[in-house]
Amino acid sequence: MRLPVKPFTFTTEDLKPSEQLKSWQEWFFPAFEITSLESDGMFEAQNSLWSLGDLIVSRVFAPSVHVKRTKSNLKKAAADHWVLSCCRHGDTTVRTPKGEFTASGGMPFLWSFGEEFESSRTRVDRIQIFIPRESFNSLAPLLDAARGSAFNTPLGGLLRDYIFALEGQLPFLTADDASGLANASCQMIMACLSPSADRVRLAEREIATSLLERAKQIIDGQLRSPTLRPATLCRQLAISRSQLYRLFEKKGGVVNYIRQQRLTRIFDTLCNPDDRRSISDIAADFYFEDASSFARAFRQEFGCSATDVRVSAAASRPLRVRERISSEGSDSSFTHYSTIFN
Repeated sequence: MRLPVKPFTFTTEDLKPSEQLKSWQEWFFPAFEITSLESDGMFEAQNSLWSLGDLIVSRVFAPSVHVKRTKSNLKKAAADHWVLSCCRHGDTTVRTPKGEFTASGGMPFLWSFGEEFESSRTRVDRIQIFIPRESFNSLAPLLDAARGSAFNTPLGGLLRDYIFALEGQLPFLTADDASGLANASCQMIMACLSPSADRVRLAEREIATSLLERAKQIIDGQLRSPTLRPATLCRQLAISRSQLYRLFEKKGGVVNYIRQQRLTRIFDTLCNPDDRRSISDIAADFYFEDASSFARAFRQEFGCSATDVRVSAAASRPLRVRERISSEGSDSSFTHYSTIFN
């Protein structure tokens, strides 16, 4: 039997009116901060989510709200996805790092879950498609160039019709159908957005900045991995070795950057008096396995020895060192979904 794909649904409709808004806010926290723009005290809303292979489709019926995704939200609920949104009914004013626009009902718009975002909207019936960067990295240049935009064009209208048709078929799709739908949908999205080669060239600096931040996030999460090397980053970012080297050229190269980040993480660990491991064990945890090479690298980076840092921390005395590189990272309630969906 070909069973249909079942959605996961969260609703406030069965709650007391006094509990509805708080429940909705908690459902989306810490991914978003939500403020109601309604005056009657009620907040009947529903969010349904369908998993279609590498894509997620979300449908929201909800009253008017103001939504923010701040640096704090990015840190607490990190994710890096593009989000294609379109409302059957309702208007949305959106502010992203690229600027501000208003999308009326039936007008698709694209934004990024990996950067700050703010919107004010009326009561809506909204459909969104979440496109994970890690699954569709080959599309990154075009989607990064198009993000932060509304598409009030004939092709935008075609994309709207596709989104609504897709949502209408969700109750009838099976797991077998879903497995091939993600790539087909992305090809349709790209055909309708159709950023030109000139537009991509104009966005080269922005695209490079986006890739660099993504590379930093990957490095920060894999400092203890033995496979963290340029070839690995090239595969994960879907870029060439020469592109990777250009991204890190101003930082002394990618290998030097990884080394600096590992040394910084070791510095921070040595400042923690609760970590009683030997210095050599901590260094080995970050793949500095030769004691003399580690000692030279640490002193070159900070102007003091690892022992100096540990002794100073144990005595609760701040240690004056040369300017050092800060640890850099990304600057289930909704649980399992909270780092993916709006």
